[in-house]
Amino acid sequence: MELKLIKGIGPKSEILLNKLGIMDVSDLITYYPMRYDILKNSNLDEVSCDDKAIVSGKVESIPMVLRFNKNLNKMNFRLAMHDRKIGVSIFNRAFMKSNLKIGTSVIVIGKYDKDKNILTASDIKFGFLGNDVKIEPVYHLTSGISNKTMHTYINYGLLMFGKEIPDYIPKYLQEKYHFISKKITLNIIHNPTDEKKLDIMLKRLKYEELFLFMAKIHYLKNKNKKEIGIERNITEKDIKDFYKLLPFHPTNDQEKVINEIVIDMNSKKIMNRLIEGDVGSGKTIVSFAAMYFNALTGFQSALMAPTEILATQHYNNMIKIFKDKLRIKLLIGSLTKKEKNVIYQELEQGMIDVVIGTHALIQDDVKYHNLGLVITDEQHRFGVNQRANLKNKGARCDVLYMSATPIPRTFALTIYGDMDISIIKEMPKGREKVETFVKSDKEIEDVLEKMYVELQKKHQIYVVAPLIEEEEESNLTSVNELESKMKKAFKNFKIGILHGKLSNNAKDEIMLKFKNKEIDILISTTVVEVGVDVPDASLMVIFDANRFGLSTLHQLRGRVGRSDIKSSCILISKDETERLKILEKTSDGFKIAEEDFKLRGSGDLFGTRQSGDMTFKIADLREDFKILEYASNDAKEFWKNDDDSLMPLKKSIINLIDID
Repeated sequence: MELKLIKGIGPKSEILLNKLGIMDVSDLITYYPMRYDILKNSNLDEVSCDDKAIVSGKVESIPMVLRFNKNLNKMNFRLAMHDRKIGVSIFNRAFMKSNLKIGTSVIVIGKYDKDKNILTASDIKFGFLGNDVKIEPVYHLTSGISNKTMHTYINYGLLMFGKEIPDYIPKYLQEKYHFISKKITLNIIHNPTDEKKLDIMLKRLKYEELFLFMAKIHYLKNKNKKEIGIERNITEKDIKDFYKLLPFHPTNDQEKVINEIVIDMNSKKIMNRLIEGDVGSGKTIVSFAAMYFNALTGFQSALMAPTEILATQHYNNMIKIFKDKLRIKLLIGSLTKKEKNVIYQELEQGMIDVVIGTHALIQDDVKYHNLGLVITDEQHRFGVNQRANLKNKGARCDVLYMSATPIPRTFALTIYGDMDISIIKEMPKGREKVETFVKSDKEIEDVLEKMYVELQKKHQIYVVAPLIEEEEESNLTSVNELESKMKKAFKNFKIGILHGKLSNNAKDEIMLKFKNKEIDILISTTVVEVGVDVPDASLMVIFDANRFGLSTLHQLRGRVGRSDIKSSCILISKDETERLKILEKTSDGFKIAEEDFKLRGSGDLFGTRQSGDMTFKIADLREDFKILEYASNDAKEFWKNDDDSLMPLKKSIINLIDID
């Protein structure tokens, strides 16, 4: 169902909606509010000057506008409420004057000064509250689409196509939990009138989302059990030969995981294993072992990384270790067509043992001679279809996933229920611990001094901010604002900026410049690439650190300390310093993930939210873990249920796995 079928959506609006990930009518209708504003009249006698006050009444005087300059104006009028009259002031809303006629009913939100009897408004809405509670959905937006416009589009979509939205909860489970229809649920979610009813509808949608997710997981688990894999014969001698190639001896955890992989590869079952390891724990070496053993038994391996710079790093490291032992090639988008064609030909003819690359590995042109092992790095960054496309390039492929994002075991066993899980906790010897300090924003001079000392030593620095640009009414630090300040403070040093709005090629180019020491200070949002080694980066400075979860902060500080240089991380925060001090005390990513889980919920456990499997539209794994457990058990029973009436739903879920 195309967006242009909805009244009011033209080509420009469609482009803006696409920016928000809304590609069709189904996406539009299920674009859930990020929060709800609950509007209820405040008792002004009990409101302090710092509290948010909400009042409703009628405009009693013609609004007067004072203009201070081109960018600043102030509008004043009197508001008649049921028990009093107050003055209202609001800045930069002069455009509303023509609609604020005497007698117009309005709801005013802002701060009330009892002494002056004036409410300084942050927002004015048309309508009247009385004794009612008004619930307003608030959507995540992009410039060019207002909340009102988004709400209108969604309601038109519900009116025209609400019945066509698929419901993934089987009828017998709808009856069990007394769920009402999907269409009515969606109408209430977007147009709530009652808090209790809204809460019930939210739980229904969360259950459906988690049921669908777990139905996919259990289907894949059952499918994997039935598949027969490649039975190899990897010996103790092969393992010892691999260790001899390394310039160091693996940790106990690395050895344990390598042994688990060997058991999988020597068995008849298809390996489907997730390696969870903290930042810098040495997951990559374990994957190199798997590829080495795979080559010894006559099969090809493919390692897919999320970015070209990370793929290139893996390639260079592998070449250093294996030299002439393995035939290794790098396949990335920036190669010329001629270079790619040579690799395609060599892969198909079996002249390559290991190919390392990005999404280029799953293009239609890429054909393998006998692909036996597929590895995805930072697996939560790839959707189900990308992983499946790569696996399907070979018959009976073993699959290994790597993640540097520690996840509490309870969750891992549920959400990765179709995989075996290996954990690497132990850090390699010689890896320096990154010292972490929590500073208030008043201590910025100390931070700048520390930065200057590191720059004088020819070291490099990461600086992270939560925003790309300053937002209206936001006191958060932005990348652009920091760039301006850093250029003044460090005039003789090279400064670069990196953020999510840049193209992938532009991001790779900037990271490469930083890696090659062409940039001294890299100012970035949280898109700083996981796993990229910049040996001379010795300091990570994070502004507004209280805005991030502990797991994200831990991931970010893992960007420094990639060599034997003493490294540190400074967390600058206006508040929440007690929570942040956890990072001063521990560098164990698994402990931090557990704390994050308790404090913030699941959203942050998977790092900055990517477009991978862990991005739920409405569910939160911590808050909704009980729902997840019910959904998991129900999904398991669903596949065992032989009722013929369930076949269409089963087929539609299987199709979703194939196209996701």
